[in-house]
Amino acid sequence: MADAKVIPFDDDRSRGAAMQRPQRRRTAGSRRKSEPVVVREVQPLPGPAVPQDDVPVTREEQPPQQPQDGGGLERRIAGGLAFLRRRLTGDYEVDDFGYDAELTDQVLMSLIRPLYDKYFRVDVKGIENIPSEGGALIVANHSGTLPLDGLMMQVAVHDNHPAGRHLRLLAADLVFMLPVVNELARKAGHTLACAEDAERLLERGEVVGVMPEGFKGIGKPFSERYKLQRFGRGGFVSTALRQGTPIIPCSIVGAEEIYPMIGNAKTLARLLGFPYFPITPTFPWLGPLGAIPLPTKWTIQFGEPIRTDGYPPEAAEDPMLMFNLTDQVREQIQHTLYKLLVQRRSVFF
Repeated sequence: MADAKVIPFDDDRSRGAAMQRPQRRRTAGSRRKSEPVVVREVQPLPGPAVPQDDVPVTREEQPPQQPQDGGGLERRIAGGLAFLRRRLTGDYEVDDFGYDAELTDQVLMSLIRPLYDKYFRVDVKGIENIPSEGGALIVANHSGTLPLDGLMMQVAVHDNHPAGRHLRLLAADLVFMLPVVNELARKAGHTLACAEDAERLLERGEVVGVMPEGFKGIGKPFSERYKLQRFGRGGFVSTALRQGTPIIPCSIVGAEEIYPMIGNAKTLARLLGFPYFPITPTFPWLGPLGAIPLPTKWTIQFGEPIRTDGYPPEAAEDPMLMFNLTDQVREQIQHTLYKLLVQRRSVFF
């Protein structure tokens, strides 16, 4: 703000009044009228300065208007054009699994983020349990008829972690058999749910996500919501033990209600080659509109890590140890689910 004139505060009202009146000559009784009179300048008493913000600023003293930041828009346009140029010329990189980090950050995440922020309004807890560097295996419950929970977990890790880490999800075979979906899944960093791929990613120091319930969890009826299904044979535990990476249990509340599955058309599912064909209160009765998920309120909580680096290398071949660790992870996820369900006020708020 331009420098404003500071008006001193004076408690002596008579002195202030004298300052405001036009000064007149005073004559002493012993002086002649022609004798010059010395008029002393009245100095104001020191007082607290009035804050400059409280002093009215005249139109001439107002600071010049700052120009609107048009540079941000210009930078975005330039960045978008540069992105298109790299796409057209092939000047971008993908890793051995087909993961395209630039496309994921600038396009795919941007498409998913409104669903995450505005539609499901996801709350994230315990993000500090994910390490800032090095490999980690996130194990989560799976539900919702369609695998939207995996995508929401991917955005939650990237947008909330201080290091902006990327989650590499292990997906079922069916994902890589579907046209278009296959290519997008590869570009987003997903890979086949097998021990070999998981170990390679963990060895590189990536954060890997797995949902051991598989189709049993995502396709279970609504009456069994938030009841964890079997966690397979504990292959994820064996993978973590071989690499010595922590296992981070993750509990997701809100996905069970987006497509309440009240039936399963098994015959139609076999004809289409799907593990199940869901029947919900809106699908297939409303056609394409029935495929719109309900706007439930989500919570994703990452639990305390279960360390595996203290076990000997041969521990990965111990079936009893794998069973115990698998059961520990499952119980921790289930307990957290019940706790979050008790805490939430409503399915939609």
